[in-house]
Amino acid sequence: MNIGLVAHDAKKKLMQNFCIAYRGILSKHDLYATATTGRLIEEVTNLNIHKYLAGHLGGGQQLGSQIEHNLIDMVIFLRDPQEPKKHEPDVFNVLRLCDIHNIPLATNLATAELLIKALERGDLDWRDMYK
Repeated sequence: MNIGLVAHDAKKKLMQNFCIAYRGILSKHDLYATATTGRLIEEVTNLNIHKYLAGHLGGGQQLGSQIEHNLIDMVIFLRDPQEPKKHEPDVFNVLRLCDIHNIPLATNLATAELLIKALERGDLDWRDMYK
């Protein structure tokens, strides 16, 4: 499965810790992330991450394009709802595209853990048929 990983600045350390905790599961899948998030995850996990541009430089749009083409199966987007972002329209576009294209999406740690456990159990195998 192709998994998109995005984290706002205030959530990047949380994303690193999440990826450390679930490295065994994540290592079995293709991972895509915005530039800084991807680099930070690679540094602590040694996972291979396909990196987009930084979020504010168009990485969110690149992820959105892959979602539109049915090339992403799940997105974990640890967002900071308390700090408005200049590129907020790109953030909402990713969320909207996940809804339109039936892509499982987590925007906080609790939901991310539920999705990763579902992935491990095979509960998301329906995505293969959806393609």
